[in-house]
Amino acid sequence: MERDRVFARKRGQIQPFSFNREVAEVFDDMLVRSVPLYKESLYRQADLVRRFFQAGTRIYDLGCSHGNLGVRLQAVFRGTPFTLVGVDTSRPMLEKYKNRLGPPEPGRNIHLVCGAMEDICITNASVVVINLTLQFLNPAARDDLIGRIFDGMVPGGLLLVMEKTVHPEPVINDLQGAVYRQFKRENGYSDLEISQKRDALEKVLIPDTLETHFQRLGRAGFEKVDVWLKWFNFSAVMAMKPGREPLAFKDNF
Repeated sequence: MERDRVFARKRGQIQPFSFNREVAEVFDDMLVRSVPLYKESLYRQADLVRRFFQAGTRIYDLGCSHGNLGVRLQAVFRGTPFTLVGVDTSRPMLEKYKNRLGPPEPGRNIHLVCGAMEDICITNASVVVINLTLQFLNPAARDDLIGRIFDGMVPGGLLLVMEKTVHPEPVINDLQGAVYRQFKRENGYSDLEISQKRDALEKVLIPDTLETHFQRLGRAGFEKVDVWLKWFNFSAVMAMKPGREPLAFKDNF
């Protein structure tokens, strides 16, 4: 895993953050050192995808980057047929994803689409995953996207959203930010790297409060909304589309 040194050199002018080839080459290291509980969240997401997937439907991974979820799903489904549509705007990320897939396997259908998630038509979906991606979308377009996801889901579908979040109480929000910066220092990032990346993300990554996420999901029609994982300013939310008998959750699925 190549070490993330993208912001290690002092820059005269900080450009907006981009998922370019330089970032794609070090993205795994960036994720592990920048996203608390990343591996755990990925494994639990794959578990939830498998539990809620309905045969003959599609799984959508919006902002799929270089395919960590898709690779994990191949192991979790253990030969059970599934169709996954991975969407990302970064060609370098999708190139890396494609190289990780290996030769085609019977019943495993992974389609990679280079495009904006807000332009994708969601149809016949039983599970949709948005991992650290909604926060990069223009806030004015977020309600419309979540509404279209709901409309494109089959009854009983599941939406998984993991995002950085902000807290409406300034004292708590400041505390969460301080704890997160310390987390990054403990993972080997310098104060210069932390500061320059923050500046690069300032007008690109615009987080919501948890309450905003809940209200948006409710307006779209989702029910049974829950925060299933939270670490200070990182939150993972699940939301179900009604209209199907409750699933009987078992250990062997």
